[in-house]
Amino acid sequence: MTSSPWPQEIRALEGGRLLAITFDTGEHVQLAAADLRRYSPSAEGRGHGPSAPPRPSEPFDDARIVSLDPVGRYAVRIGFADGHDTGLFTWTLLYDLAHRSRA
Repeated sequence: MTSSPWPQEIRALEGGRLLAITFDTGEHVQLAAADLRRYSPSAEGRGHGPSAPPRPSEPFDDARIVSLDPVGRYAVRIGFADGHDTGLFTWTLLYDLAHRSRA
């Protein structure tokens, strides 16, 4: 069984516009807050609920990270300036998003 890369450091940069992650592989990645907001794994982000916006076509160019709260040892809850904070971003999801954006 192979394990997914594990984050050693995670922090918001550039006034919350970027999320910087250093994995235990030595790899450093940065993800745009707009992309994280767009691909939030929350129920609302997946098109469920009365206020659910369409995804992934809705622009989140002004997205900004305002909080990073660890959830157990497997994820982080990212709070955004627009009040959205219900998506749990697992380490595997963040790693996958980082590599998807490079493709």
